[in-house]
Amino acid sequence: MAMVGLFWIGEDSVYVGAEPAGATSGVRLSEDGVEAPGVGQGRFWTWDEVVRIETHHVAVRSGVRRLASMAFDAACVVVTGDGELPPAFSVEVATAEEAVRVDVLTTVTGGIYLPSEYGLSTTLLRRLADGGAEIGDLLAWGREHAAEGTPPREEREALLRKWAGA
Repeated sequence: MAMVGLFWIGEDSVYVGAEPAGATSGVRLSEDGVEAPGVGQGRFWTWDEVVRIETHHVAVRSGVRRLASMAFDAACVVVTGDGELPPAFSVEVATAEEAVRVDVLTTVTGGIYLPSEYGLSTTLLRRLADGGAEIGDLLAWGREHAAEGTPPREEREALLRKWAGA
C-alpha cells in the first residue's frame, strides 16, 4: 500500500486515511461508491448519492513546524514510554438526505500533513463527489505502483494534481 496525500492506496482499494483494522472505522472509496465500514452496521453510498466529501480536524503544518511537532512527540514517548495510535481526523460523507461523519486514522508519519498535499487531497475529494474525477484512476495507479510503497513528495503532489485535474 502507498500513501498519497490523505489517501491510502492499495492494489484493490482506496481509503481516506488509514485502512481500518479491527474495530476502527474508515472510509473506503471504490468504483461502486463510498463505504464506511464499522459505522453502526456499516454504511454504503453510490457515487450518484454522494454530493460532498469533506475532512475535518486534519493536522496541517509547514515542513518546519511538522518536523518540530514530530520531534516533540518522539521526545514525549521516550520520556513517558507512552506511545499512541496515529492521530485521527473526520471524514464527512453527505448525500441529499444525510451527512455522516466517520473518524479515520492518519496515514502520514507523525499524523501531520503538508499544506500542499492536504489542499490537493481535498480538491480531489470534491472532484470525486461532484463527478469531475474518477476513483478508477487511483485504483489503476494502485494496481501498478502501490506495492512499491509511498512515492516521494513531489511525485505524490504530481499524482494528486493529475487526478484532481488541478
